Amino acid sequence: MLESLRDKSEVALSVKSLRYLLLDPNEMEGYVSLYKMQPIKRQTIITCMATLKKNMADEDAVCCLVIGTESGDMYILDPEAFTVQAKMALPSVPVYLDVTGQYDVEFRITVACRNGNIYILRRESRRPRYCVELGSQPVGLVRVNKNMVVGCAQDTLHCYTQKGKKLWTVFLPAAITTMAGMDHAAKGFQAVMVAMANSQVHVYRDKHLVNIILAQDVVTSLCFGRYGREDGTLIMTTKGGGLLIKILKRTAVFEEKDMSPGPPLAQSIRLNIPKKTKLYVDQTLRERESAVAMHRTFQTDLYRLRLMATRAYARVLEANLAPFSSSLSEPLKMNAVVQGIGPCFKLTLNLQNTSANQPSINLLISFMYDENLYSMERGFFKLPMLVPGLNYPIQTVVDCRSDKGVADTIKVFVLQVGRSSPLLTAHINMPVSEGLVVA
Repeated sequence: MLESLRDKSEVALSVKSLRYLLLDPNEMEGYVSLYKMQPIKRQTIITCMATLKKNMADEDAVCCLVIGTESGDMYILDPEAFTVQAKMALPSVPVYLDVTGQYDVEFRITVACRNGNIYILRRESRRPRYCVELGSQPVGLVRVNKNMVVGCAQDTLHCYTQKGKKLWTVFLPAAITTMAGMDHAAKGFQAVMVAMANSQVHVYRDKHLVNIILAQDVVTSLCFGRYGREDGTLIMTTKGGGLLIKILKRTAVFEEKDMSPGPPLAQSIRLNIPKKTKLYVDQTLRERESAVAMHRTFQTDLYRLRLMATRAYARVLEANLAPFSSSLSEPLKMNAVVQGIGPCFKLTLNLQNTSANQPSINLLISFMYDENLYSMERGFFKLPMLVPGLNYPIQTVVDCRSDKGVADTIKVFVLQVGRSSPLLTAHINMPVSEGLVVA
């Protein structure tokens, strides 16, 4: 019968019963005769402790003692008689506790256990209500406002809501040794302090690193609160047995800046997406019902657009209206730059032979423009031989004759001797000229 009870995970045997099952059959009778008159008790070990306000939230109010044991049970003790007021069972051994609320009103107990899970206990519940599964063993638990920040053995810091939804994750440079909360009521500042194996203490507000404290040794415990007459005091103990006390300056200003590398703060701000209206829902249903017809219409319009673009491109190439030549014998490319604010402009044409090893000869440049609006210092050029790959700048001066604030287009033609159609054409949109200068 004892062996069947031991195999059941829900029943825990006493130390005497477990010892009895390990004995040889010849020694069992003497063992029973020795302890048969003593009552059987299940003794356990306390693994974590915390306090819970009884009926008021004042700082000096009466508190109940909350105890987590090795047997996986949670006890709430009366502050006067030290009797058990409530008992709750957990699937694993609790190692970290965080308690909020009042016992007589409403309370919430957040427990991190050895099985790598976080359980949340509430009033009048014998079993956990919510469960959060972690990726590794927890090494610290701190509550900030309504969220819980958990440090894990994989050098990570996670933040969860009360219902177990993960908000963010921060990767740390070293292993976590201890964690504590920082609540400075005078400044309205709440943060999480994380001590690591590299002798550093990081202060996180949400997921942003706002301060780094360097210690002489690895910090093993932290406590922030009132010490004497100072409200903001940080007390630390180190691995070598040292005690460090740091007092926060009363003129200290906490700035919203992120000292950790990574994406900017604006990237984590949620967008204000409007709610779905009835018109949007009706439109979605219509698109779902007419998906095939809409896709066919879209494909027809796309093919028509491609055909129109191809025809226009072909007309440009046939009329040599593009700033590059489509001729295989004379591959040329030209771009124009207009400098000045008027009424005198400097026009520069950059001509280039794009062939592999064939030079261009017997080329001419001519301009077409409105003679009532513009006049050119030189409107005709005879080009030298164009070596492939080199840029040839051709410069001329354009004068604007009108002061009415109008502008026109100047056409540039690259011609070849003995050929009636131009090799390429460029249309230059001239800027509006400033007023004429009168001496």
